[in-house]
Amino acid sequence: MTTNTNTPVRTRLDFAKAAPKAFRALIGFDAAAREGLDPALVELIQIRSSHLNHCAYCLHMHTNDARKAGESEDRLHMVAVWREARHFFTEKEQAALALTEAVTLVADGGVPHDVYAEAAARFDDTELAHVLALIFAINTWNRVALSTAKMAGTDERRR
Repeated sequence: MTTNTNTPVRTRLDFAKAAPKAFRALIGFDAAAREGLDPALVELIQIRSSHLNHCAYCLHMHTNDARKAGESEDRLHMVAVWREARHFFTEKEQAALALTEAVTLVADGGVPHDVYAEAAARFDDTELAHVLALIFAINTWNRVALSTAKMAGTDERRR
């Protein structure tokens, strides 16, 4: 019999309860990062980062949030392959998705100048700073969810 090594043998830490100040600070950072950004763009960034980090918990949560905000199924299905389906996304969204990939995978080669320059051309400095902050935030949330073994389909924001 094979055992799945990803199946938790015991309940993992409840990060929100164990470190409430850190958790609230992360919620505040996340909220501040979103300010002034198009809600559809926010969800696209969070979905793409969650794809790259293999975070099913966050991917499930943010695709549901995107649907509730009116995002189309077509676009949701194309986020993972946006380069091959550019016509589904605006140039601004494409720049944000490319930047999301570069920052999320920063250890694989940094943030290439051309990717950053394209984003800087599509967003003003304030917007770009918020896009970057959002990318930082979702990467942190992905790591919280993955390290504490959050299960997809159990959106704890609603409890």
